[in-house]
Amino acid sequence: MFKEFKEFALRGNMLDLAIGMIIGSAFTAIVNSVVDDIIMPLLGLFTGNIDFSNLFVSLDGNHYDSLAQAEEAGAAVIKYGSFIGYVIYFVIIAFILFLIIKGINKMIEKSKKEEAADPTTKECPYCASEIPIIAKRCPQCTTPLEGFVDPAK
Repeated sequence: MFKEFKEFALRGNMLDLAIGMIIGSAFTAIVNSVVDDIIMPLLGLFTGNIDFSNLFVSLDGNHYDSLAQAEEAGAAVIKYGSFIGYVIYFVIIAFILFLIIKGINKMIEKSKKEEAADPTTKECPYCASEIPIIAKRCPQCTTPLEGFVDPAK
């Protein structure tokens, strides 16, 4: 049983997943800092210094000056300010992932174009076998090939 668990835990996919989770948690800390320390103060500046983390609705009908007072009194509250913060976190993470995926796709597309630009083989028009691009005669069917292009010229 231990041997099976060891094989399972040390598979490439499992290690990749573990590394991804660690990087994801570090990435989350960075995004939280960007939102809390940069985006929210700027958003507060444009909205008259509203502190989104302190926005709430008390469900017991009483008025509280702050979320801390409502929680201290044991009142049930809807923390819609926290929800707004999490929506902003989501939008930022989604945008950053979009940029990363777009960059990766661009690199993959570029490498495919580079591979396709310089073919090294061609197809024999008579037997459809793959032959070197500089071949004058097909090695499979021995047919002389027209349109031979010498790459050295």
